Amino acid sequence: MAGKIKISYLGSGLMVAIAIVIIAARPFSAGLDDTAQLMLGGILIALSIWIFKPFGLSYSAGGLFLAFFALAIGLRPAVVFSGFTQSAIWTLVPALFFGFTLQKTGLGKRIAMAIIKLFKPSYLSLVFAWVLIGVILSLLTPSSTVRVAIMIPIAAQCCELCRLEKGSKGNSLIMLTAFGMAILPGSGWMTGVLWGPIISGMINSVPEMQGLVTFESWFSVLFVPVVITTALLIVGSLIALKPKGTLSKDAIDAIRNEKASKISRHEIISGVVLVIVFVLFLTSRFHGLPDAAVCMAAVFVFFLSGVLEAKDFNSGVNWDLIFFVAIALGFSAIFNETGISEWLAGVIVPVLAPIAGNPFLFMFCVMGFVFLWRFFDVALFIPTIAILVPILPAIQEAYNISPLVWLFVFVMGGNSFVMAYQNMWAMMSRSIAGERAFTNGHLGVYGVIYFAACFVALAVAIPMWTGAGLFG
Repeated sequence: MAGKIKISYLGSGLMVAIAIVIIAARPFSAGLDDTAQLMLGGILIALSIWIFKPFGLSYSAGGLFLAFFALAIGLRPAVVFSGFTQSAIWTLVPALFFGFTLQKTGLGKRIAMAIIKLFKPSYLSLVFAWVLIGVILSLLTPSSTVRVAIMIPIAAQCCELCRLEKGSKGNSLIMLTAFGMAILPGSGWMTGVLWGPIISGMINSVPEMQGLVTFESWFSVLFVPVVITTALLIVGSLIALKPKGTLSKDAIDAIRNEKASKISRHEIISGVVLVIVFVLFLTSRFHGLPDAAVCMAAVFVFFLSGVLEAKDFNSGVNWDLIFFVAIALGFSAIFNETGISEWLAGVIVPVLAPIAGNPFLFMFCVMGFVFLWRFFDVALFIPTIAILVPILPAIQEAYNISPLVWLFVFVMGGNSFVMAYQNMWAMMSRSIAGERAFTNGHLGVYGVIYFAACFVALAVAIPMWTGAGLFG
């Protein structure tokens, strides 16, 4: 604990010290005016809170500081709080309610257990069962947090029923597959992960990219490489974490005999509403209803039918995350207002020149850098995305590289998990599973397999993206 506290204080202290130097000395006067340099210092302080969480400060605390600082130096409230007015944030709030509904009603657990019982229990069939569970739950809710909360306890229960040795390869294989399938398959479509509303909101808020990210464009860019990454992760884990022996007959019988309770009215309502929501997402080009409107209507139905109650409004959504994301969504407006976007573009765009001419070299170098950077940016990777998004039009103008190819970089980089501290869902999984959690070593192996799988998927996707005109 002392080491963690020391790193937290040292890291945040260093960033604050740099921010103070920028605020006091104004070293970038040639490219930024005084207001922009003050804002740059304020952003660094907010980043220090988000990344290192000194004194146990929350994400929203960093957002509150940034809002206060921006207003204090004269930025207009309409700019500072622009993220709160974007449809993305009002898609994200209902999305979290969807996940809470699956958890509260027990529908998520019922679906997971029903799928597991479809297969004859074995290591291989349990792995594929988690794939199917991850996909189905991703269709019903974009919340990876909820999927982890549903799937990990069931995975731990399966390991217990199978009497797998704690810390063994077999135990880690089941637990890691449940974790991986909770966060990965849904990345292939925009409404399958929280990255969808967050990243689409950031990109679409930039005037030059308004409306660029839609369900269709996200699907066309990400679906194939996500499928490839998922398949390779499954195969790689079955090889690297291959358990000794097979499941016993007693373990198989124990899983099959696990009884389910009678399905409730609230579960039926939840299932029907969430299926309708996904169908409306898929058919938006025909009915023209905005995703946010569809989501809001669904939550209204949940409250109207009694599936959700008044007390659930406070507990059903992580408002700390919402405030953090809303402030981050306003980065584009803040950067444009102060001129930081243009200045950053002048710094970063020329650095990319040596690799920008070759799509393979460009994507592999950027992806490699992002995976390394994820060891430092542990604030869900959202601050880095918020900083990079406003300069994507400049990169496109200079090198004809579409902002859409960055979707893969942002999502897959954001999901990385070589070490548990990099990924909030990995830490959450370990906390929920307790003694049944995967080991650090097995997580590292799984994370390296994921890293390699992403690069293989890139090698396949780049020619596809090039053919679609996303390069050159």
